[in-house]
Amino acid sequence: MKKVLIIGSGPIVIGQAAEFDYSGTQALLALREEGYQSIIVNSNPATIQTDRQVADIVYIEQLTVRVLEKIIVIEKPVGLIATVGGQTALNLATQLDKQGVLKKYQVKVLGTDIKAISFGEDRGKFKHLMEQIKEPVLPSQAVSSVEEGLAFVQKIGFPVIYRCAYTLGGLGSGYSTNLTELKKKLSTSLLLSPTKQVLLEKSVLGWGEFEYEVIRDAFGNKIIVCNMENVDPMGVHTGESIVVAPAQTLSDDDHQVFRNSALKIVEALNIVGSCNVQFALNYHTGQYFVIEVNPRLSRSSALASKATGYPIARVATKIALGKTLPEITNNITGKTAFFEPALDYIVVKIPCWPSDKFPEMDLGIGITMKSTGEVMSIGRNFGEAMYKAVKSLDLKESIFENKEKIRDIRPVLKKSTTSRLKHIFQAIQQELSIKEISNLTHINPWFISKLNNLAHNYDQIEKSLNNYKMVDTCAGEFEAKTPYYYSTQGEENEAIPLTGPKVIIIGAGPISIGQGIEFDYMTVHAVKALKEKGIQAIIINNNPETVSTDYSISDRLYLEPLTFNFVKRVIKNEQNNLLGIIAQFGGQTAINLAKQLEENKVKILGTSSASIELAENRELTGKMMKKLGIKMPKWKIIYSKKDIQNKLKKLTYPLLVRPSFVLGGEGMKIIQNKKQLYGYLEKLSAFYFNNPILIDEFLANAIEVDVDFISDGENTISYILEQLEPAGIHSGDSQCVYPPQNLSRSIQEKLIFMTNKISKTFQIIGLGNIQYAIKNNMVYVLEINPRASRTIPFLSKCLGISLPEFATKIILGEKLDYNIGKIVPNYVAVKTPVFSFDKLPGVSTELGPLMKSTGETMSIGKNFQEALDKSTGRLSRQNMHLYPI
Repeated sequence: MKKVLIIGSGPIVIGQAAEFDYSGTQALLALREEGYQSIIVNSNPATIQTDRQVADIVYIEQLTVRVLEKIIVIEKPVGLIATVGGQTALNLATQLDKQGVLKKYQVKVLGTDIKAISFGEDRGKFKHLMEQIKEPVLPSQAVSSVEEGLAFVQKIGFPVIYRCAYTLGGLGSGYSTNLTELKKKLSTSLLLSPTKQVLLEKSVLGWGEFEYEVIRDAFGNKIIVCNMENVDPMGVHTGESIVVAPAQTLSDDDHQVFRNSALKIVEALNIVGSCNVQFALNYHTGQYFVIEVNPRLSRSSALASKATGYPIARVATKIALGKTLPEITNNITGKTAFFEPALDYIVVKIPCWPSDKFPEMDLGIGITMKSTGEVMSIGRNFGEAMYKAVKSLDLKESIFENKEKIRDIRPVLKKSTTSRLKHIFQAIQQELSIKEISNLTHINPWFISKLNNLAHNYDQIEKSLNNYKMVDTCAGEFEAKTPYYYSTQGEENEAIPLTGPKVIIIGAGPISIGQGIEFDYMTVHAVKALKEKGIQAIIINNNPETVSTDYSISDRLYLEPLTFNFVKRVIKNEQNNLLGIIAQFGGQTAINLAKQLEENKVKILGTSSASIELAENRELTGKMMKKLGIKMPKWKIIYSKKDIQNKLKKLTYPLLVRPSFVLGGEGMKIIQNKKQLYGYLEKLSAFYFNNPILIDEFLANAIEVDVDFISDGENTISYILEQLEPAGIHSGDSQCVYPPQNLSRSIQEKLIFMTNKISKTFQIIGLGNIQYAIKNNMVYVLEINPRASRTIPFLSKCLGISLPEFATKIILGEKLDYNIGKIVPNYVAVKTPVFSFDKLPGVSTELGPLMKSTGETMSIGKNFQEALDKSTGRLSRQNMHLYPI
């Protein structure tokens, strides 16, 4: 059987997130359908694509040319697909080609070739090609030095945009208004560019921005899968912009111009697969420019796939293998994939930023991405879809009823920030005209008008979303059956309840720091376990990037906000033969819903909300630990500002302050003295005094340990993860090793014994996590989490089993299988956090109890030192051992 190698995208970073696990997974499954043996190389253990059920051969290794060359030597693939692993895969494929590796081992790049990729990525080549085919591009020049750049700007004048070549998420890109600023920024961008090339171009800030997602086969057959419109104007990265599909403000004439242009561009580039083309449009004059292309699957491709139901990555992979569009079958219609989807609904995407975690971050948005995730909603009209997208953000305060008073909103509206939508609603409350808001924001007045309508009618929308429509990608042209639904007003309910036993899994929502792709991994594995048991799986989620929102994964998908009212409505629709709800794989988002649902007589499967409450209630937990004879650091609970003076007298500094019911260490801080404590509590109180604030004595110089465990309420199997960073650094930001290397047998036995007692006492059924500190040979409980933790995918890959699948079967009533506790890997694995500080100016790089990492890598070695060296890239190719999972 012929082998094909796919390069993954690596750890989650800002600009390159779960969308590439989704596209890579589709590609691997397509290879299997076509009879090829697939090889995946990815350093990210939290991905579905690195499962043996998805890929035939799995290497969880660092993504470097040295590693890839060694794998090519071992596996001898006939082809390489580089277009489903983001910018990382494109850059690596380009390097493999330049260094002669592909030619030496006769590996063919399948799909869009290196030459076409270089024309899309190299700004100078792209401009020259556009001029050849007479497509308008901005006055621009690719420069390789600061002096060259300054000379060009003297000719065209300010403002200018600078764009870095071969980078992701707009890294090294921005705009400048003067020579001093440009000199400094251009110098930095040239350092960031792998090719030491930056494109300078005339600015079109404030113009409209549109995207066209195109698929083309090697014989020139091509279609537009989807067009999308950025609500925010040019100057805001598409990943930072609110996006609507299909485009709402384009005239049919303009649409036809863009459509023809996009098709002409992919033909000129000789794209074989998927491509995204971006345009800028002057609404007043009709003038347009081609801004850029992505000659690969992108973030927008994932959104377009979920918006249309058209499996772009699957189709693009089959095209890469030599199939034509007419030959490929669309699973939805059972007919050819050579058709353009037609939508009878509106899709809205809103980005999510980590500003709640980092109040100090610069809130301005522009050409460089800062958002960690996004939500998507579907409605029959723009107002409905926008309302649901806003609700999906699950904001602490309603932006429709904002009480913050800004005396003069006009200067605020001129700036593009993460709070722009909130500021527009404030301007509407202050009765600024639609025209004035549009002029200040450069957002098309059509959108402002619709937001104005929403501001006055939002309270009526949710009450009327009482039925469900099926996502119909053909607008009724063909019969299309997808188990993919959205709520809408007043029409016939198309989501006829599933018959037979079923379970609803609540997803984790948008990717955020502290709640990442790991929870989507667990959701997908829970679905697999349910199907094995003959139980239908229903997912509720709103993240367009993930595998779980691929309609083919579950028996039914509801793309809905993860709020109580929306979730309850789905439950009501599916209540017949509903066995219950699984919440423990959806992170804190799902856990926070569990109590409300159980209070409304909804059955929570696995650990009950009472046990969840017990674990979060420090007073009850403290009493329970005392009864069990288990130590905790000294602690106090602050319920109000009045408690501060009375309760903290007996605690010794330093102290660890943490709100309850949060994830990723949000709001946590180590406090050194009384003055610092009072200042920090004052800051916290505005956000967190709805729930108690916990204050512990901080155990300096302790060793921190995470214990993940699986339990049936009586029996428990524990897995000990040793943290390598000092105490006080969040476990998500610490390297950790499995199996533990520096803990004595007696300490390990004590940890297992304590975990058994706690899990039985708290009646944790399924997965759980306990954080411990070890100081002076004494073991202290720091935190009990009665849910799955973010290290479960890493552990599953270490053990070669799916812990979420076993946990799901236990949740359904099976007893614990002790055989899974006997698995001992014959290697050592290290998990290493990955940060995105380069995208978050203003955020301190100092690590502490607040989690700051966006992703992780896994390194495997025959011993601890080899695994550690591989995590830092210190091993030569000759000394490196590779371990297929």
